[in-house]
Order: sequence, then C-alpha cells, then structure tokens
Amino acid sequence: MCGRYVMSKATGDLLSHFEAKEVEGSPPPPSWNVAPTQSVPIVAERLDEGTIDRHLLIARWGLVPSWAKDIKIGSKLINARSESILEKPSFRKAAVKRRAIVPAEGYYEWQKTEDGKKIPNYLYSEKEPLLGFAGLYEWWADPSLPEDDPGRWLLSCTVLTTTTQDALGHVHDRSPVIIPRDRFAEWLDPDLTDKNAVRHLLESLPEPTLIPRIVSPRANSVRNNGPELIEPVEPAAT
Repeated sequence: MCGRYVMSKATGDLLSHFEAKEVEGSPPPPSWNVAPTQSVPIVAERLDEGTIDRHLLIARWGLVPSWAKDIKIGSKLINARSESILEKPSFRKAAVKRRAIVPAEGYYEWQKTEDGKKIPNYLYSEKEPLLGFAGLYEWWADPSLPEDDPGRWLLSCTVLTTTTQDALGHVHDRSPVIIPRDRFAEWLDPDLTDKNAVRHLLESLPEPTLIPRIVSPRANSVRNNGPELIEPVEPAAT
C-alpha cells in the first residue's frame, strides 16, 4: 500500500519533469511526510480551448466518488488495488476517463518484525529524482453547498497499488504502481477508454527498481516533517 510519501520538489520542477503546461489550484508546501486527506499535486490531461494539454492539478488525497453522500469516504480510498479498479464502483469510471499521475520522490513503508515492531523504510529510485505513481481522480459536488458556490466542487485522487514481486516484498506485500517516464503519455491518454486496453497497460508495466532504507521512527507521526525524515539510520537505532 501507499499511506505516506515525499513530495518536496518545486512546482517548476514538476511542470518540467512531467511536461505539464500550467498549474490549476494552489500548490501545497514541500512535504517529507505527505499524509491522506492532504492536498497533493497530480498530473492529468485536460481539454483547454479545444486542445488537450497536460496540467498540474491540486487534489485531496483520498478519492471521493461522484455519488458519495459526504467527504468522509475519501479517507478509506487513498489507495486502489489495480487488479480490481475496472470493476469496483468507486473506481471503474475514473479508470477509463480520469487517470492521473501522482508525483513523488519516494514513499514510506513499515516492515513488520517477528517481535511485532514496525520499522519505517523509505523507498526511492537511485536513477529517477521523481516517480510517477499511477492514480485516478474524481470530481465531487458537496450537496451541502449551493450550486453557485465556487467551493462546491472537490477534486480528489487515489494511488493505485499492486502486488510486490521483487526483493522489496520483505518490506510490504503491496506497493504503488509506478508509471515509467516513457509511458506517461500512454497512461494519461484521454482516448484510452477501453477497459481491456487499460487492463493490458497495467499488466505490461515493468517492475520498478527501488531502494529501501531504514529511516527514523519520527516518520511514524504525521506531525513530523522535514528532510531529516528520509535520512538513513542504523537498524539498532529504530
């Protein structure tokens, strides 16, 4: 799963890396401990003056389906199992119409030990300064607000996960689906609306090469933030 990650890059770096045209919304401050329900940047293809352009949008992490009665459901939908997104009511429409990329520098996972402890690991790529998590997004209208209220519409997102196949399985059995840089356009393509084609795309993605390192238990709390959270520590120190 993915329940906490790092996103500290400047907006300009994100626009450049993901070849996005502009920003919609107010970007959140740099964070080394992004948590569910917080505002996060996502990348999506948008129709702009008759042409499709790639934009950087600001969304709430935790997808709120369009049919939801209230926002609370979002805290339970921060992740979506990639194997079932085309069937689950919460995700199936977004899977063919509203796919996104969630930029991240790396993410945290907690490794369970035999004595019941959970050791925080930071997983990242040595080759890529930015990762692109496969995501979905959705728009939700708050029924408690009038139709002309500019705050009525909420943009929210979820991160897709898959079974961990490589050596990282010892850390956790689920991991984010990561879109390689040379396949960003394929994943974001608004013309890709066939369920079987989306399924094939997901199944064809290569296994990412990530490096885990044990970090400070300060990463356990969402109240802590800062670059020191991803610094390596000796196992005995945890």
